[in-house]
Order: sequence, then structure tokens, then C-alpha cells
Amino acid sequence: MLTVLALASVVLLGTAPEPSQAISIYTSWERHALVGSDIRLSCTFFSWHFVSEDVSFTWRYRGDGSRDTISIAHYAGGEAYTDNKGPFKDRVEFVGNPKRRDGSILIKNLDFSDNGTFTCDAKNPPDIVGRPSNVRLLVFENLPIQAGVITGAIIGVVLGLLVLIVVIYYLMRFLVARRVFSLNVSKHGKKKKEGSQQRQLWTPPPLTCYPLP
Repeated sequence: MLTVLALASVVLLGTAPEPSQAISIYTSWERHALVGSDIRLSCTFFSWHFVSEDVSFTWRYRGDGSRDTISIAHYAGGEAYTDNKGPFKDRVEFVGNPKRRDGSILIKNLDFSDNGTFTCDAKNPPDIVGRPSNVRLLVFENLPIQAGVITGAIIGVVLGLLVLIVVIYYLMRFLVARRVFSLNVSKHGKKKKEGSQQRQLWTPPPLTCYPLP
């Protein structure tokens, strides 16, 4: 009886469906672009499974000041579907490579009205549970200098000054050590020369032999 129960348990475990796990979705946090330009919004994901044939991506958009969210692009079953009647009609294109976990889209001919939040959701069965990721798009007439660029420039200048100080410090140490070595060699040579001169001064005169009367 115990043997039969054990065999039944093995069979049931072997035929049980594989449990799904969480999928992590990633986009940029914020993107800036110029009016009339194109921009690529990237979306990728991490999954514990290989990329499934049923992998899918869905992009949604909510404009600034609006409560409505609309679907603008979708990829499923190896086919991409894009907005053909909304504000991004003929301006959105799916340019990702799902086999490489890439669900990027391209927004063309940007306008100020495109300011808003784009949301990417991805599914990689059996990993279907995950939190969609948001990227905020800001369209400008002239791109502002981002705070991150200024911070990076400041950090670069500080690091450059630190490197320069370290180089000057070691160069000064090298020059001082070289000067000390030269002085020591000079002193040693002078002492040696003085000792040689003193030995020459104290050298006894040669003996002279005189004939006996």
C-alpha cells in the first residue's frame, strides 16, 4: 500500500504544472527630447525562464493632466500592433527584439502634447506576474542641462584635481629625494677629496742616503 502511494505521489508531482515566478520589468526613469525629433523608449525584463514563444509586451500612455490611459503598442504571437487611431497614429513603431527581451518602441515627430507617462508591461509565460515599469517623457524646444550632467561634471573636476594633487605630491617627493641624493653624493665626494689631500700633506719625505766620510 505504501509503495502504491509513493508511486502515485511521484506521478502527480511529475505532471503538476510548473509554478510561475515574478518577472521584473525595466525602463528608463525619465527621457528628454526635442520637438520634431524621434525617441526610442526602451523596455526589457528579467525572467527565471528562457524567452517563451508567447512572450508579450504592452505599452500604454497617459498624458500630463489626464486620467485616461490608452494602449499604443502591443506585441504578441510574433506580431506587433501599434496605435492606428489615437494621438500616436502613424507615429509609434515597435522596434524591439523580443527574443532578446527587448520591447522597445520608437515615437516619431514629437510634440509638446506627447508629454506624459509611458508604461511598459511584459509577460514571459509561465512568468506573468510583475509590476509594469514607467518612463516619463518631457518634450522641449531646447533641451535643458540635466542635473545629472552638472553633477557628473563637478565630480569629474574634483577627481581630476585630486589626481593632479597626487601627481604633484609624488613629483615633489621625487625631486626632493633626488636633491638629497645629489647633496649626499657631493658631500661624500668632497670628504673623500679632502681626505686624499690630507694624506698627501702628511706623507713623510723620502729618505736620503749620504755617503760616509
